[in-house]
Amino acid sequence: METLTSPQQQSSGPITRGCQWFKALPNKFCDKTMEIVRKTKKLGQDDPRRIVHSLKVGLALTLVSLFYYFKPLYDGFGDSAMWAVLTVVVVLEFSVGATLGKGFNRMLATFVAGGLGVGAHCLATLAGRKGEPILIATFVFIIAVIMTFMRFFPKMKARYDYGLLIFILTFCLVSVSGYRDDQVLKMAHERFSTILVGSCASLIVCICVCPVWIGEDLHNSVVTNMEKLGNFFQAFGDEYFEVSEEHDQSSENNKSYLQGYRSVLTSKSSEETMANFARWEPGHGPFGYRHPWKMYLKIGNLTRDCAYKVEALNNYLNCKIQTPVEIRGKIQGQCKRVSLECSRALKEMASTFRKMVRTRSAIVHIDSSKEAAEELKTLLRTNLWEEADLLEIIPAASVASLLLEIIECIEKISEAVNELAKAAAFRNGNATVLPEQPDSIHQGEAQNDSNTAMPVPHVAIIVAE
Repeated sequence: METLTSPQQQSSGPITRGCQWFKALPNKFCDKTMEIVRKTKKLGQDDPRRIVHSLKVGLALTLVSLFYYFKPLYDGFGDSAMWAVLTVVVVLEFSVGATLGKGFNRMLATFVAGGLGVGAHCLATLAGRKGEPILIATFVFIIAVIMTFMRFFPKMKARYDYGLLIFILTFCLVSVSGYRDDQVLKMAHERFSTILVGSCASLIVCICVCPVWIGEDLHNSVVTNMEKLGNFFQAFGDEYFEVSEEHDQSSENNKSYLQGYRSVLTSKSSEETMANFARWEPGHGPFGYRHPWKMYLKIGNLTRDCAYKVEALNNYLNCKIQTPVEIRGKIQGQCKRVSLECSRALKEMASTFRKMVRTRSAIVHIDSSKEAAEELKTLLRTNLWEEADLLEIIPAASVASLLLEIIECIEKISEAVNELAKAAAFRNGNATVLPEQPDSIHQGEAQNDSNTAMPVPHVAIIVAE
């Protein structure tokens, strides 16, 4: 049954909605404002260095603005003083390495391109008034083609891409403007001087006021990625071979650890950027001059290779076709031991690597995982699953195969870490042997050994700084 509305009711509809919208507008404005405040607060709490960087940019811009405020300084540079302000805006980056890289590129490119621009102008004037624009246009074309093509070289693009752009810009400004302005040498000198002042102001503020070393960020990023993989392997064994259907609080924590590795898969571009900027930084703290930053990329690549295998391993946790629990139980002990020893090896490497200590303590856990892997291989060669369905066997067999491959990945990571520790001259760590309680995997063995006269000792290698 259709309801009939009068024309008066139809005309009052938009007016009523408009009144309601205006009444709700203050509340919407307050909610939006509070949302912005919460996001701003969270952004500052996640990394307080962002607040410090904002203050540093304001300080640097205030310093170079003095060239406009004080007449003696303004008379020395004139309107070219604005280049100093623009340089600070462009050059001052979040980290010291990025600021040094951009500042060096800008100053060097301006100096070389300015000199070539003056030379091109002088050569063009020898051709007379008619031939001058032809020669200048030819020089601009040649320089633009060569510099643009050089930007396609990977090494040039990684370190000097910004400098090549400034080179093209400066050469064009100096050479082309010289056609209308006879004081081209003075213009080039003022431009280089103001850019030098702006770059130096940015570098001084960036280095002297709460410096942010991107090399440390790269170091911590590589360590954190290894820890995330270690957390995954620590939780994977219990999650995959879980017999009980009840999920306690520890199971929920395991699931959070099982997702942490995903950020490792997308860390390639950020690590390459940090490594390029870190090479500009001078020696600071434990990072000496000519620190082998390239070797961090090798460790990062090996860690990502391991993370891709972890991704495949994680897919079997939610696979539709699952191996029955009683069949999984036949390889449970060896697989959990491999997973746990891999976790210990990665965490041990991450701990010593973070402290920049040179040890080979992770080798103990890698050797232990190899022993468990040999037991697992021997078990898989037997007729363990001859009466089981092939589709039910495949998931568990794939998990076991991936764990065996992961041991090789972790061994390569360990070799790369030791190679970096040697090249970077990490300090040697003193290994002490202390007793340790048996872990959950060996609890059954420990209980059996407790009935004998001579219990089997368990030791752990602890690195002392």
